[in-house]
Amino acid sequence: MFSRVLIANRGEIARRIVRTLDRLGIESVAVFTEADRPAPHVREAGSGALVGSYLDLEAIIGAATETGAQAVHPGYGFLSENPAFARACAQAGLTFIGPPPRASELMGDKIAAKAAADQAGLPVVPSYTEAQAAAAGPEAFPLLVKAAAGGGGRGMRVVNAPDELDAALASARREAQAGFGDNRVFIERFLSRARHIEVQVVADRHGSVIHLGERECSLQRRHQKVVEEAPSPVVSSALRERLGAEAVALARSSGYEGAGTVEFIAAADDPAEHYFLEMNARLQVEHPVTELVCGLDLVELQLRIAAGEPLPLSQDDVRLNGHAIEARITAEDAARDFLPTTGTVLAYERPAGARVDDAIELGSVVGTGFDSLLAKVIVHGADRAQALDRMQLALRHFNVLGVTTTTGYLRRLLADDAVRAGEIDTGLVERFDPGADPIDDAGVAVAAAMLTLADRRDRVPLTPFDRVDGWRLSGVRRPSWWRLTVGGRGPVEVEVPPQYLDMVRGLGPGRFAIDGRGEWLLARAGNETWIGHGGRAWALRAADADAAQDGHADGELRAPMPGSVLLVPARAGQQVKTGDPVVVLESMKMELAITAPLDGVVAEISVAVGDRVAVDQPLARVEAPA
Repeated sequence: MFSRVLIANRGEIARRIVRTLDRLGIESVAVFTEADRPAPHVREAGSGALVGSYLDLEAIIGAATETGAQAVHPGYGFLSENPAFARACAQAGLTFIGPPPRASELMGDKIAAKAAADQAGLPVVPSYTEAQAAAAGPEAFPLLVKAAAGGGGRGMRVVNAPDELDAALASARREAQAGFGDNRVFIERFLSRARHIEVQVVADRHGSVIHLGERECSLQRRHQKVVEEAPSPVVSSALRERLGAEAVALARSSGYEGAGTVEFIAAADDPAEHYFLEMNARLQVEHPVTELVCGLDLVELQLRIAAGEPLPLSQDDVRLNGHAIEARITAEDAARDFLPTTGTVLAYERPAGARVDDAIELGSVVGTGFDSLLAKVIVHGADRAQALDRMQLALRHFNVLGVTTTTGYLRRLLADDAVRAGEIDTGLVERFDPGADPIDDAGVAVAAAMLTLADRRDRVPLTPFDRVDGWRLSGVRRPSWWRLTVGGRGPVEVEVPPQYLDMVRGLGPGRFAIDGRGEWLLARAGNETWIGHGGRAWALRAADADAAQDGHADGELRAPMPGSVLLVPARAGQQVKTGDPVVVLESMKMELAITAPLDGVVAEISVAVGDRVAVDQPLARVEAPA
């Protein structure tokens, strides 16, 4: 076994790898960029090395050599599926903790992987050339455009009609080039109601290949997984055996070593009708659900395989116990079409009784330079119903202030009747209507006022003339009036009767309980107050502070998130209609079209392709015709 391992990654996966290394008595080395110097994974590792980028192959190899590491664990993302990185490790005398380069090269090319799966006897989805797709009639649609070197949902576009094909191909190529440095795409049949089911495989260097059951990953948004579970609620023992045998056959025929995942797309109503989708030659984000149902540590297995040890178990030793669910908490605003969010973590509460693999702590700065994943909440139960109930409880106690997250949205999604029943498919999230927040803006404003007044009451030594509870010399307690904006929306005016303060009890710094409304968190940053409750969080400001923002609907287009200008389809003086794209931004490798809010003329374009923009920065202005 190794004595020192360098982790070529960051965030929650780096911290998760450190935990296994610590348990095995192996020293860990973290690489980090200047921006990540204060990050938790750097502090928790045994030592660290500064690099300019997590994609700088030479710098990472140099750091491993200089720190005396014997092996490199790539985690997922970044260089994890880069065969050139694996070869560079070997040339430097380092062990790459992952598959051999030839296997990752084969599986990294989706076209070649599909051919390999076909040869290994796996069912594959019918493919089309561009000419065939362009000549096909409407009955052949929908089709799916996919990046040949892609993964993680990037470079994928659903095409519903022939006249959408050219735009989808162009957009997918741009995203593929930006995400993978390879703009090749291919086209295949798209199953409009499908399940995404994947099988975890593990292979050693001695010819042993086993599978650890399947995961259901059908709850996706924009082809990005949102919630995963193991086992699938619709896979029978017989189908599990069949899927597992197919996954093992592909891993064996491709010379695979280490932990990998064979992904299938299946008919929603009959998962026995399934097709090979792709193979991910690395550890998956959702690997914890397999660990919880199998009682295994997949990182430990990776390490032992890379060190040349045989698998410590056979297929007959694999047992699936209970049910596990993982929810991905991301820095996105579900109320604004899941735009990426930024900020500083002002308060952070993690649930007891659940596994949390996270990338943040109090004071962490969340930007748009990396993936929006902040944490994974993972629970285990005796069965699926119990696991869902435990997830609801865990999410209720996962609270972040300072950065808008998807926690509240996930609670509502997992409470949906179809999700509870296991009647899910890859399009369910797009169809799902979360409805209005259980606590409306007025309720949030009242709670904020109550907590703020109570905080002042508890922090300030009071004389009768300093009181904030409405006390007057006349003996009449007067109400307090508040005018606030909630989450950047329009002003809300609320009245807070003085007796409401009697309902608030302090539970420590920034923590309160409101009678009948449970526990709340409170934090402040500048002129903004954040409150949180039950996994949801709200940013509030005095209404006048947002007066300038209230005027944005007059035709001025502003950046809803930090990013870079990818395209400027419009020009000054051009006539546009409501919904026409004026500027296209890119953030976290996601494209966002900023469209005209009214029919009129583009009076001004304030940015150019390649410009970096900050949130709320003016981009363009559209004026109504005189």
